[in-house]
Amino acid sequence: MIKNLLVRALPAFALAVLPAVVAPAAYAVPSGQRAAAPVAGGPAGVRAPLPLVEAIDRLPVAREHREGYQRTLYKHWNRGLNPSDGCDTRKEVILAEAVEAPQVAAGCKLTGGTWRSAYDDTVVTDAARLDVDHFVPLAEVYDSEPAPWTAARREAYANDQDSPDTLIAVSAASNRSKADKDPAEWMPPNAAYRCTYAATWVGTKLRWDLAVDTAEHQALMELAAQCPVTTVVYEPAPAV
Repeated sequence: MIKNLLVRALPAFALAVLPAVVAPAAYAVPSGQRAAAPVAGGPAGVRAPLPLVEAIDRLPVAREHREGYQRTLYKHWNRGLNPSDGCDTRKEVILAEAVEAPQVAAGCKLTGGTWRSAYDDTVVTDAARLDVDHFVPLAEVYDSEPAPWTAARREAYANDQDSPDTLIAVSAASNRSKADKDPAEWMPPNAAYRCTYAATWVGTKLRWDLAVDTAEHQALMELAAQCPVTTVVYEPAPAV
């Protein structure tokens, strides 16, 4: 658990200060396209960095389909990576991304601690003022599934801590401003984070084999033109 917290905490800091650097996310490359080479010495399945524009080109473009969506289709929060710690996935993410760790009481009640919300570059000192955001919102995932996912795959996405990108602790205000919008409709008010935001969005869609719509693709390409040194490293989500 400690190892996982350290792995997750590093991207949280990097997002705040290095907007051109992105942590792993993922996808099996569409047929007819050349896969990036595996990273030497990296975990199995992790691919070499791709320029943001090339990563965007690997995303299939398709119309969205919202009919039938219900948030309850994506079971969250489950018991997390350590079922014995008394903390669900949401609390584990909050603990992992703390700049200064809070005190943890029975029932995973958190007091104290400090966080930096990447979306709005805001320091948060009360865990109750944090939301754990699905970087690609659940409704957007539903819109973008190439074929309906199984309940198990939806739960796996909704609680994904194997990638440091799928879930992020941010201020409640910034998360609720974002809601279920894609990058054509919303970008973080923290302008220094936007290149990282775009790359993390793309990496998460690649990781989970999700499509983009036309407006979303165009918005991402426009961002890529402003982020020439931003790269994406990706790793496929496990089959569920």
